[in-house]
Amino acid sequence: MGLGSTDTRHTGGAAPQHRASRILLIIPCFNEEASIGGLLSEIAATGRGYHTLVIDDGSSDATSAVASGRSPVARLAQNLGIGGAVQTGIKYAARQDFDFCIQIDGDGQHDPQAIETLLNAYRKDPANITIGSRFIDNAGFCSTRMRRAGIRLIGFALNSLFTGGRITDPTSGMRLLDRSAITFFAKAYPADFPEPISLAWAMRAGLTVSEVPVEMRARETGVSSIDGLKSASYMIRVLGYILLARLVRSP
Repeated sequence: MGLGSTDTRHTGGAAPQHRASRILLIIPCFNEEASIGGLLSEIAATGRGYHTLVIDDGSSDATSAVASGRSPVARLAQNLGIGGAVQTGIKYAARQDFDFCIQIDGDGQHDPQAIETLLNAYRKDPANITIGSRFIDNAGFCSTRMRRAGIRLIGFALNSLFTGGRITDPTSGMRLLDRSAITFFAKAYPADFPEPISLAWAMRAGLTVSEVPVEMRARETGVSSIDGLKSASYMIRVLGYILLARLVRSP
């Protein structure tokens, strides 16, 4: 299915029209004590009344202590990785009957002002998953040249094997899930390389994906876990997982 098609989109998961949508921001964190407080303050300053849930993924610093004064915190007993942390939030969204959940990183890369951009895109043309893409307008921080090349190759694999459309930023950690996507991922979510692999699983199951341009920022603190030579290893392994997802029926 192409990204531009509208005749196959799932609209049954849209929020009820008789009340305001309940929106949960899922914020996975690992040792983000230096950035999480500022991010939560930025979210509060939007005045939108978003619900937040910080997932402290076994941090060894004061992430939970800093966040708990501003948001509910789910503190995991051990580090599960980004996939396990995000699914913790998705399961919570499903149990608490949220209409949407939006994943944003705890490191300050994602501007809370872009949350409304994702929501507006959904209102105009609903898709089960709406990705905030760095590469539609190429504005803001767009990562290193090597990583951009790897992201393009991963996007090409997804587009060729599943959609025939054009996903420009399959590794983006800023994405909106509607009710259908929340229900789907509450049952199963990839532990390894969750951003691109979750898209493969979703598209294989018939969920729809769209993108909207957003401007991202450089990390405020810390370093990426897949910089340098790790980028090549990441790309090769992700491509293998995507091919495997195409060949099997279920996660």
